[in-house]
Amino acid sequence: MGEDTTSVRVDAWIWAVRLAKTRSAAAAACRAGHVRVNGERAKPAQALRPGDEVRVRQPGRERIVVVSKLLRKRVGAAVAAECFVDNSPPPPPRELTVAVPVRDRGAGRPTKRERRDMERLRGRP
Repeated sequence: MGEDTTSVRVDAWIWAVRLAKTRSAAAAACRAGHVRVNGERAKPAQALRPGDEVRVRQPGRERIVVVSKLLRKRVGAAVAAECFVDNSPPPPPRELTVAVPVRDRGAGRPTKRERRDMERLRGRP
């Protein structure tokens, strides 16, 4: 399963415990400044040790986890959940999230009148 070592790369651990879908997505999040380890911005190759606090900013929320076990390889969701303590605030209810309007396929660009109607719905002058 997972090998217990003294340290592991941040991007590999985020991917292994399923906080990111791919390792490259985890590395991109690190490079973009969306990952913090113990309050400091993390580079993808930064060493991670048990007891470190990792904050991962994801669309719509921030995940705050404390590392309890190190992993190098991706594991199942049940095993991954045992490798960290989740201190994240609960996600916002779906009713409070902003719904993105979707146009019908093939409808093309909105006309000037439709754009004005959409802006009026959003509360813009």
